[in-house]
Amino acid sequence: MHDFVFGIYPYIAISVMVIASIARYERDPFTWKSKSSQLLRKRQFIAGSVLFHVGILAIFAGHLVGLLTPVQVFDALGVSHEAKQILAISAGGVAGIMALIGGMMLLHRRLFDPRIRANSTLADTGIMVLLMAQLLLGLASILVSLNHLDGEEMIKLMNWAQGIIYLRAGAADYVTEVHWLFKAHIALGLTIFLLFPFTRLVHMFSAPLCYLWRPGYQIVRSRRGAKPAPSGLKPLPRTHMEPGE
Repeated sequence: MHDFVFGIYPYIAISVMVIASIARYERDPFTWKSKSSQLLRKRQFIAGSVLFHVGILAIFAGHLVGLLTPVQVFDALGVSHEAKQILAISAGGVAGIMALIGGMMLLHRRLFDPRIRANSTLADTGIMVLLMAQLLLGLASILVSLNHLDGEEMIKLMNWAQGIIYLRAGAADYVTEVHWLFKAHIALGLTIFLLFPFTRLVHMFSAPLCYLWRPGYQIVRSRRGAKPAPSGLKPLPRTHMEPGE
């Protein structure tokens, strides 16, 4: 079972995430959305959404860099295992608390507001519950990491993650002796990957990064009549075809 969960299950979860996401985008593009509930109840939404998304993005970036960067790179940069462990604990702890507070605010709205609950599916609520459980496991694992400031536990997790990504045999052996909290954190994370294409999380692949460098500003006019555009601003190009064109 250990070899299956940490040696085979990662490839199943990642394969399903990629293939099913592509299939959903091709077959059901109108379901590819975040299903925001802001219009139903704005209260708690802004603060909860900002805290949750900033925290999650910081955690994701930290995991991506921390786990997939070869140990030799940190050694070449002069970053000791102890320093990397302390950085992961401090930065990950702050980001985890932010994401947990924001996520609990969003989950509270979805569970206890009648309008939002009526417009939520099992997948909407279920994935939020799993994300909160994953954040709690991650924060709990910090307590274990405080007893291993030498970074040896982190090195085992790095070797496992790189073994999976780089298709190395025996990757599961690296996490045989790690604490059960780390194992639960990994297993639940892989399960979230597996469920990813069947939930609202797919909107992560459609982040509107083009807004960061779009030319000009969007001009919104009142219903009572159009006002002249401010000088120096160019109107955006049309995004639809007129009848007959």
